[in-house]
Amino acid sequence: MMMMMMMMMMMMMMMMWRLVLAGEWIFIVCTCSRASVPKRRCVYHVSPRNHQYTQAGRVSGSVQVCETTSCCVGFFWMMDGQQKVDLQACDMYEQSCPDKSCTSHPHFNKIIKCVCNTDFCNSNMSWSSEEEEEEEEEEEEEEAVGSPDVTMRTTIAVLPMVLLFLMVCFWTAAKRGRSFYQHTKENPYCDVSVNPQCSCQEPNPSTIDHALIELQQVVGRGNFATVFQGTYKGFAVAVKCFPGGQEEKFRAEKEVYELPLMKNAGIVLFLGSGTKPHDTSFFIVMQFAEHGSLHSFLSQHSISWTSAFNMCLSLSQGLSYLHSDLQLNGVHKPSVAHRDLSSSNVLLRADFSCVLCDFEDSAVLCSCVGRQWGRSHTHNVQGGPAVGTLRYMSPELLEGEVNLTSSSFMFQGDVYALALILWEVWMRCSHLFQDADVPQHLLPFELELGPNASRERLIHHVCSMNQRPSIPPPWDLLPEGCDVKRILTDCWDSDADARLTASCVVNCLMSLQSNT
Repeated sequence: MMMMMMMMMMMMMMMMWRLVLAGEWIFIVCTCSRASVPKRRCVYHVSPRNHQYTQAGRVSGSVQVCETTSCCVGFFWMMDGQQKVDLQACDMYEQSCPDKSCTSHPHFNKIIKCVCNTDFCNSNMSWSSEEEEEEEEEEEEEEAVGSPDVTMRTTIAVLPMVLLFLMVCFWTAAKRGRSFYQHTKENPYCDVSVNPQCSCQEPNPSTIDHALIELQQVVGRGNFATVFQGTYKGFAVAVKCFPGGQEEKFRAEKEVYELPLMKNAGIVLFLGSGTKPHDTSFFIVMQFAEHGSLHSFLSQHSISWTSAFNMCLSLSQGLSYLHSDLQLNGVHKPSVAHRDLSSSNVLLRADFSCVLCDFEDSAVLCSCVGRQWGRSHTHNVQGGPAVGTLRYMSPELLEGEVNLTSSSFMFQGDVYALALILWEVWMRCSHLFQDADVPQHLLPFELELGPNASRERLIHHVCSMNQRPSIPPPWDLLPEGCDVKRILTDCWDSDADARLTASCVVNCLMSLQSNT
């Protein structure tokens, strides 16, 4: 009897081992098949105000081949009982799209949004009723409860599969020589709350010979660098020059630009970088923005509603993309927090679209084995949260009351600063003031605290008094003025967790445009 039991145990162990090998083979096959997945194809239909979606992939007629996503998106609304298309394209903002078909989801006002993960799935949208959802939830609850006998049989049937799965995972981790626990313990700069999987591609640097650049005039000066207008291979460019003592800032900004999938309509185009041999200084070459910084432009011009809206939407889309964590065809773009958003660190193109720049204080947030993205950035977080332009700092950053073990405070701080910049833009919009004079451009809190507000005065005004930039009374007389006011108050809320995300700001703005 004992001999038979031992033989049975040995047979079971052999079967388990074969299953483990089979599981590993399936894991390898699935991994390889995912890496070779063709690019997603989506139905393409956009209006001029949504032109930024052309950046999401190659367009051929009514078809778009996605470059940075596997998701198709559609925005629709109902008019006279008919489904009308507002937008169809490759998605630029969603991180996941589990639905195979384009099923409606609640959105803002009259706009209905759907996101899906199969080719051309955004061609039409299926409408789900609340009654159907409730019935499905009731059926799921009934199936989940079941009878005691069914529950017991299910548990007995599932338990071996769970044990097998755990054994495969443990064996795979052991084979690779490092467990997730060991990785996070050894790498304090990785934020495991962002994305625990990272393909960890090496950057693809582009080195530019300084002799090919012709510097012209100075167009900007900052704390760490001077920006020149110049030419490179016959094209107008902006050249950001760092003195030799600012090598750390240069390398920090260069690392952000060289991240995978960083080419986006909302981020200034990076052309390359290099070193001046004669004085050991460093430079970054970027696309030239015809209207300069947003701050300088607003100081000299009032703007129409269309221009103001395009500025605000493109700025919010750029920040949403910067914050996003993307996986596409085996390539990974980690989330990035800007940490120094201000109207001086936003550039304005000829078409009045905004692009983000100045990433020397940014934090690259990623958890990956074998590489620490942005270690030179995230050491600032451990040393203290006081990074950025003082008047654009959120209440929690001003007071230093943030949770340094989580990355969320950096994104929330960016959204607070975004709200202040949006306020600057809309304060120069003639449409929101109707027959009244448009005020001169002012920085946030400049009217209340002057141009050189100290940290102590800002803490008292912003934190203790819970004050924000004033909303002019004429805004309350217009529907769009009320919508703008709501977006601002939802972004600069004193409770950081209650603020909108950057992607939510984009959705609010698109909804606002559809109703005007």
